[in-house]
Amino acid sequence: MSLKYERALVKISGESLAGERGFGIDPPVIEKLTIEIKEVFETGVKLGLVVGGGNIVRGTVASRRGMDRVTADYMGMLSTVINALALQDMLEQHGVSTRVMTAIRMEQLAEPYIRRRALRHLEKGRLVIFAGGTGNPYFSTDTAAVLRAIEMDANVILKATKVDGVYTADPESDPDAEFIERISYLEVMTRELGVMDAAAISLCKENQLPMVVLNIKQRGAILAALKGERIGTLVA
Repeated sequence: MSLKYERALVKISGESLAGERGFGIDPPVIEKLTIEIKEVFETGVKLGLVVGGGNIVRGTVASRRGMDRVTADYMGMLSTVINALALQDMLEQHGVSTRVMTAIRMEQLAEPYIRRRALRHLEKGRLVIFAGGTGNPYFSTDTAAVLRAIEMDANVILKATKVDGVYTADPESDPDAEFIERISYLEVMTRELGVMDAAAISLCKENQLPMVVLNIKQRGAILAALKGERIGTLVA
């Protein structure tokens, strides 16, 4: 199969793993996502995943409610590890060779993140799930995803969301929000569209890393994006 992008990182929000429940992990939702990822992986693409932790603990929200920000962020990082292990379990049940690598050392559960080892896993045909964010508070999993994408020499970062791409406003709350098919990183920052946080957007811009924002619920969306088809919003 001809792919435009042969090395990619997919950023999955933690909330997407909760399904309609809105909290925690919904196994049928993870299984559906796993089947999608497996189909993509079997094309031979070198694939990395970063999953958020918002379905369990979101550090910024917890800190706004009175918790120490550093403590809250570390709790959020641990949440991403829980989600990564859930994804790994389901992927391996479907025959996908997977490694979880964490930015915070916890050898009983996963390998510590070492860039050369991660690249070796990719070359060996394994899917790598990067967990634990950047390992530092005050940085989002969006920033972690972009950082890992750059480190693994990815050709593209795919941000899987619950909407079809980038809009001029939140389409769930504003019926007049307009879909944007293509936009520059500079325009994303100046218009404050909230695609990713400023640090992540800045990293993408500096390293000329294209991003496709797509709907994770749309069947075949990830594969279509890797083939270079028009889907979601291209940010470059």
